[in-house]
Amino acid sequence: MPKKLQRKLTVQRAAAPAAVSKNGSSSGGGRFSLGGNRVTPKVLANFTNQLAVLLNAGIPISKSLRVIEGQLPPGPMKRISAGLVDDVEGGTPLSEAMAKHDNVFDPLYTNMVRAGEAGGVQEEILNRLSAFLEASETIKSRVKGALAYPIAILVVAIAVLALIFIFVIPRFRSVFESMGQGGSMHWTTDTVINVGEHLQAWWWIYLLAIVLVVLLHRVLMAKAVGYKRAMHRLALKMPLFGTLVHKSMVARFARTFGTLIQSGVPHLDALEILVASTSNVHMQDAVESVRASIKEGAGFAVPMGESRMFDDIVVNMVDVGEQTGELDRMLQKVADRYEVEVDRTVETTFKVIEPILLVVMAVVVGFIVFALFMPLLTMMQNLKR
Repeated sequence: MPKKLQRKLTVQRAAAPAAVSKNGSSSGGGRFSLGGNRVTPKVLANFTNQLAVLLNAGIPISKSLRVIEGQLPPGPMKRISAGLVDDVEGGTPLSEAMAKHDNVFDPLYTNMVRAGEAGGVQEEILNRLSAFLEASETIKSRVKGALAYPIAILVVAIAVLALIFIFVIPRFRSVFESMGQGGSMHWTTDTVINVGEHLQAWWWIYLLAIVLVVLLHRVLMAKAVGYKRAMHRLALKMPLFGTLVHKSMVARFARTFGTLIQSGVPHLDALEILVASTSNVHMQDAVESVRASIKEGAGFAVPMGESRMFDDIVVNMVDVGEQTGELDRMLQKVADRYEVEVDRTVETTFKVIEPILLVVMAVVVGFIVFALFMPLLTMMQNLKR
């Protein structure tokens, strides 16, 4: 292998994180890991990039896979790469070998590789796949970060307040009673102390209820179609976050569909892959309606507009792209535009949420402080008399 290429691969390997298991522990280096069969998107993108680099250098695919397998740290991706080497050297096409590991290589990935094999442009397809995976992971991380930030702040705030109410506030009743304020406490003081005593006695009931609600939600999301639809609709209608979720879905649709078409995947097959890879059922319905329209010989614009999942700009750009034969280019432009809008929405969401959370916390803490200081103020007034 050329030294320049070997140095490039070594740098990529050093930059790639080890595969992370579901519980967040590394699966490499022989460390103890629970459920270490998960391959992160970053690891998959790095594998794809390395394979594209080696194929571009003219190295046969079986040897390229063996080189990558030799450089990977111990873990699930190394085992999968070894399996790919065995299959390819045994005469199995790469796309079929990858399809055996569908928990890592989804239909979108394997169909693009299959299109590259059919068109003899495997290196170009892998380059597109690598860029697509990196872009997809970037936008997903932004959306998750925007959603996780306020949730994390709320959870921490609620946990701190719960600890104060359970372990600190109930003790104030005996303190106030010893000061002669037990029977004449202000209503705010009485309310705060009663809430604290109630939580101290029944906190486990509330904790159990939260666990049961979470478990019930997961079961209903998996089994109850109506509930799942309602939750997905709610996700799209939430203030601030609904816009963020919607724009990110449109961006992912455009980027995925454009990449598939650009790679030579037929429109119907690309739309079928999109239906399978879309998590929101309302977007699935929209894509399915577009697929049905194309199957009947109609165009993209009408069903996209009727679905109400795509605004007029997207529909018109897709319509122009379809008429001019540049649908893939138009879809990539739509994706670029919406990814920029996702970034702006994330920034706006942070700016709006931070002061709201601060105000809410200030009001709650202020109420508690006021309630606990009222008996002291009453006692001081009584002493002046």
